[in-house]
Amino acid sequence: TQDPHPSHCNRTAATTHHRTHIPTAIRSQKSIRKMAQTTFNVGMTCEGCAGAVKRILGKIDGVSDIQTDVQAKTVIVEASDDVTKEFMLEKLLKWGNASGKSVALA
Repeated sequence: TQDPHPSHCNRTAATTHHRTHIPTAIRSQKSIRKMAQTTFNVGMTCEGCAGAVKRILGKIDGVSDIQTDVQAKTVIVEASDDVTKEFMLEKLLKWGNASGKSVALA
């Protein structure tokens, strides 16, 4: 019997991955998105807090850069325009309420 899938068809890989990672260079060629910076005041007290904030925001599609400053208690996020400040704030507030840390838009 002949394989119904041509040799260039990688059926296994297509069925095992739920998300396809597209390199930034290729993604930017397909659609140029406008980027916006948002600053948050976050009651971070240590690098553990900063790491948690980076993990939370880093999971959001469209976020391209996250800068944390524990001493200044600020977080600067660069994200595409389709990521709203309110959505990012909601994610940070969930963490802030659980950890007892303050979170607000700057």
